[in-house]
Amino acid sequence: MSTAEPRPPQTQFTLGPDRLDLYLVRTPQGREAALLDRSELDDAERRRAGSFRHPAHALLYTTAHIALRRLLGRQLGVAPRDLRFLREPCPGCGAPHGRPAVAMAGPPLHFSLSHSGGLVLIGVAAVAVGVDVQRLPREETVEVASAALHAGERAELGRRVRGADRTGHFGRLWTRKEAYLKAIGTGLHRSPARDYLGADSAVHPPGWTVLDVACPPTHSAAAVVRGRRPRFVDVHRLDGRWLCTPDTPDALAIATTISTHGEVTT
Repeated sequence: MSTAEPRPPQTQFTLGPDRLDLYLVRTPQGREAALLDRSELDDAERRRAGSFRHPAHALLYTTAHIALRRLLGRQLGVAPRDLRFLREPCPGCGAPHGRPAVAMAGPPLHFSLSHSGGLVLIGVAAVAVGVDVQRLPREETVEVASAALHAGERAELGRRVRGADRTGHFGRLWTRKEAYLKAIGTGLHRSPARDYLGADSAVHPPGWTVLDVACPPTHSAAAVVRGRRPRFVDVHRLDGRWLCTPDTPDALAIATTISTHGEVTT
């Protein structure tokens, strides 16, 4: 895996037909956590954040949704608090629980959001995209959850020794799978055993590109995008302090986006 030279910090967020942008955000801690700008959330999001029993889960949810609103607001030229979301029809049953989308006309914009264990991953593209990030599971979780994998994936996992190698491999398989199911709009309503997303990319679902996303060693992350691999695939690490200030043009000086092609592998 080659590593490109880091690009200078962006002055604006971009969207193009041949690029995929992935944003990693850690939950702010201490005083910064108390300063999160919750005014940009809608009533439903505030109620959801208030429903969590554990403060860490509420903080993660809040961080994720403020970040999503700010990123999409910049893409669309809309104030984050003014964004409205809807669900596309499910490709399986037609009910409104498919991919999330922005409820406004404009150029094609697709996004996906995932969060786990203090880390948020957001994908933005001009074509359908799904992302997933998960804290690496414990060994006993792998033993139970592996039964839900495709037969070919279970065979690959069975060749792994116990320990970090096995849990890491399972994490890659599972995040690829959830990212794919988000990208096609079914989520786990579609059986995880139905589609193969293992080591042999030649037999991955046709018409989709599967990417592993480099992240901290405590987590695994993946992105799936419709069509061939985009020419530009960048990972941006956003400083959580950005979410504690008004979303002004100067906020990017705080956000400090770092972008490298070498963060993603096929």
